[in-house]
Amino acid sequence: MTAPTSSGRAGRVRLPVDRGLSHSSPRPLGGSSARSRKSWTPWLYLAPALVVLAGLLVYPVYQLGLISFFQYTQAQVSGGEPTTFEGFGNYSALFSDSQFWQVLLATLVFAAACVVSTLAVGCALAVLLTRVRALPRLALMLAALGAWATPAITGSTVWLFLFDPDFGPVNRMLGLGDYSWTYGRLSAFFLVLLEVVWCSFPFVMVTVYAGIRAVPAEVLEAAALDGASQWRIWRSVLAPMLRPILVVVTIQSVIWDFKVFTQIYVMTNGGGIAGQNLVLNVYAYQKAFASSQYSLGSAIGVVMLLILLAVTLVYLRLLRRQGEEL
Repeated sequence: MTAPTSSGRAGRVRLPVDRGLSHSSPRPLGGSSARSRKSWTPWLYLAPALVVLAGLLVYPVYQLGLISFFQYTQAQVSGGEPTTFEGFGNYSALFSDSQFWQVLLATLVFAAACVVSTLAVGCALAVLLTRVRALPRLALMLAALGAWATPAITGSTVWLFLFDPDFGPVNRMLGLGDYSWTYGRLSAFFLVLLEVVWCSFPFVMVTVYAGIRAVPAEVLEAAALDGASQWRIWRSVLAPMLRPILVVVTIQSVIWDFKVFTQIYVMTNGGGIAGQNLVLNVYAYQKAFASSQYSLGSAIGVVMLLILLAVTLVYLRLLRRQGEEL
């Protein structure tokens, strides 16, 4: 029998292996503290912006909610009388006012019409950008960005001039004579809607156009070879693939159009004849500054804030769900 030696395969001695020992790499010291620092690093970068937002948003919102629970009129602003705690009295008075519900309904209908019209125009022009040559596409992009960059008060003034009953070119082209667009309730809302869509569609157009460019060309060619029309390609191919982008622009448009103020105030001279074109933002302004009922105006602002907060939460939830799907 051959004895084991120190060299050679036959002479190797195999040591028993303890299966209970772990062969994983040793855990580095201070791992939990490193993970803690890593989790706090993004917040350190965001800290300056959060401080600015807290000063610009949190404190005004706190003051808005605080004033809505007190009796706050011009006398309290001047410091002549102490404020009186009303609790939910301002909200009770607001919800029992029939004009508030009429203005709220008008705001919801007007915002919905603006959102639908903005999405329709923006998506149609986004598809058009994919069909035209480089020079017309560049001209359309520059014109749209110019409309987007125009201040709201400037755009409102220009649109008022275009539809002016005496000097506006639109009435002359349409043969309407001295017809006043801001006199009727529906015509005034329609005029404001045109201006809102004009200054809002570029965001939708550019965003949707970027999404269409990201769709593989083979998919669109296959749909065209199958005989699908342009409308069928958009409805059955592009729209489902662009759903995340369409959700984002829809929620953004809802937030923007729900709190329209400048266009309504400028183009209808503060809300139209006898307040027929009031929306919530203008209604709150009139209650707070025209009637000196600051507490009631603050209550309207809080109601608007809660509505927009609900829309924003839906927006964030949809973004999170889309991120998980991706």
